[in-house]
Amino acid sequence: MVSQDGFGTGEGQSLERPFGHADPREMSAWASATASWPNREDAGGTRGLDDYFTRDFSHNIGAEIMGRNKFGPQRGPWQDHEWRGWWGDEPPFHTPVFVMTHHERPSFTLSDTTFHFVAGDPETVLEQAKEAAQGKDVRLGGGPTTVREFLDADLVDTLHVAVSPMKLGAGVRLWNSPEDLTDRYHLEVVPSPSGVTHHLFWRK
Repeated sequence: MVSQDGFGTGEGQSLERPFGHADPREMSAWASATASWPNREDAGGTRGLDDYFTRDFSHNIGAEIMGRNKFGPQRGPWQDHEWRGWWGDEPPFHTPVFVMTHHERPSFTLSDTTFHFVAGDPETVLEQAKEAAQGKDVRLGGGPTTVREFLDADLVDTLHVAVSPMKLGAGVRLWNSPEDLTDRYHLEVVPSPSGVTHHLFWRK
C-alpha cells in the first residue's frame, strides 16, 4: 500500500508509530472494511474488488521476505532480543519469514510462523525463501525500500500496489510514479468504489 504521492511509510518510525507520521488505519481502510479482513471481529464487511484482493493476499504463499524496518523499529546491532515483532504471539504470516538485515540473530518461532534473520543480496535471500516455500509463491511483503531492492534486481514477477487517495508528503517512497515501472511491466489500473486504486503489474 502506498499514498497517492508514492510513500509506503511516513517519517519518524518508532515503537509507538510503526508507520511514522502515517496513519496505517487510514491507508488500509479499504482492506479492513472487507468481509475477508482477517482481524474482523464483527460479521459483515464489504464484498467486491477490495474483498477479492484481501482474500487473495495469502493464496498459495509459502514464504515471505521483509525488510528489517517492517519487523521492528531497532537500528544497528540488536540490543533487545526479546523484541519479536509488531504482531504479538500470533503473527499473520503463517509461513517462514525471512527478515533482511545486516545484523543476523537466531531464528525463532511464534505459533506457525518462523522468523529467520538473513544477510545477503536479494538473489541470495530469494533462493532461501524459495526453498522454504516448497513450490509455492514467495511474497515480498515490504517495506518500500525492500520492494525497490528486488525491483532493481529484476526479481519481481508480479506486483499489486493499492494506492490510497491520501497524501503523506514525506517518508519512504516506493516510486515517483507507477509509470516508472512500465518499461519492464504491463500495468493495469483498477479503481475501486472505496477510493483506493489497485495497480497490477506483470512482466512484459
